Amino acid sequence: MTTTSDATPRTVAGNLCLGSAPDSWGVWFPEDEHQVPYTRFLDELVEAGYRWLELGPPGYLPLDPQRLADEVGSRGLQVSGGTTFGALHRPEEWERMVTEVRKVAELTAAVGAHHLVFIPPMYRDEKTGEFSEPPELTAEQWRGLGGAANELGKILLEDYDVRLCLHPHADSHIQTQPEIERFLNESDSRYANLCLDTGHVAYGGGDNVDLIRRFAERMGYVHIKQMDADVLAQVSAEQLSFGEAVKRGVCVEPPAGVPNPVDIVRELSALDAELFVIVEHDLYPCAPDVPLPIAVRTREYLAERGLSGTRRPQDR
Repeated sequence: MTTTSDATPRTVAGNLCLGSAPDSWGVWFPEDEHQVPYTRFLDELVEAGYRWLELGPPGYLPLDPQRLADEVGSRGLQVSGGTTFGALHRPEEWERMVTEVRKVAELTAAVGAHHLVFIPPMYRDEKTGEFSEPPELTAEQWRGLGGAANELGKILLEDYDVRLCLHPHADSHIQTQPEIERFLNESDSRYANLCLDTGHVAYGGGDNVDLIRRFAERMGYVHIKQMDADVLAQVSAEQLSFGEAVKRGVCVEPPAGVPNPVDIVRELSALDAELFVIVEHDLYPCAPDVPLPIAVRTREYLAERGLSGTRRPQDR
C-alpha cells in the first residue's frame, strides 16, 4: 500500500483485520453504574459495522462459554481475543494470577480466539489517581517480570493455543518506549509479544512507527487509538493520572490526535504478518449515547484509509 498524503486513495490492507472492544463503549470494569449493559454494547457494535470484538474486562461479557458463544454468534460477531490483567513483577501473586488468567484463556479458546491481551496493573488508582506503588521497577523486578511473562506465555500456548500479547499502558510500569523495549528484551518471542496500543505508546512519549519497524516480529496484536496532544501536555505539566486525562478527553477520534492512524496502517500493512487491529477509544465514564456515533465515524474513517477488513486473511 503506497500513500503520499492522508487524502490519497488506498488499497485494502489485506493482512489486517478490523474490530472493536468494550473500551470504545466506556467499559473499564466487569460491573459499573456508568457502563452500558453488555447486550447494548453488542447490538451497537453490529450497528456500527464491526464483526470482530475483543472480550474486555473479564465478567463484563458472559463467562459461560456457551452463553458467550450464543450472544456473539447470534449477532454474526466473532471474537478476536480475550483480555486479562496481572502483575508479572509480583512473585507473591503468581499462583493466584495464573489461576485467573487460565480462566480467561479457557474462555477465549472456547470461542475460537487465539490471543490474550495482558494488561499490567496501574500504579495509580483508576478512579482516584492515588499512587499504589512506585512508578519504576527495580532491576530485580524487571528480570522477574521477563521470566514470568515467558512462563505464563508458555502455559497459554501449550495448554490453550492462546498467545500472550502484553499491552503497554499509561500509569503502568510498561508505558514509555524504553520500558516497552526492556520488556521485549527481557522476554522470549516464542512466548510473549506485544499488543501495540498506539494511543498508550503516544501517551508514554513513544514512537509507534519506530517500534513497528524495529520490532516487527514482536507485533502480535494491535489496539489503534489516538491521543490529544494538548491534553498530553497537561498530563506532563500537572502530573495527571490516566483516569483524569481520560475525563479531560485525552482519547480522540481520527483524524485528530497522535499518532496519525494513516502512518500506523501503512506500517502494519507492510509487515509479513496477519494482525487483528482493534479500535479502542477510552471513554470511561460517558453518557450511554456517546459511543455509537464515534464508533461509526472511526470505522468509516479507517475504511477510507485502507483498514476495512472484517475477515481474517486465512478466511478470505
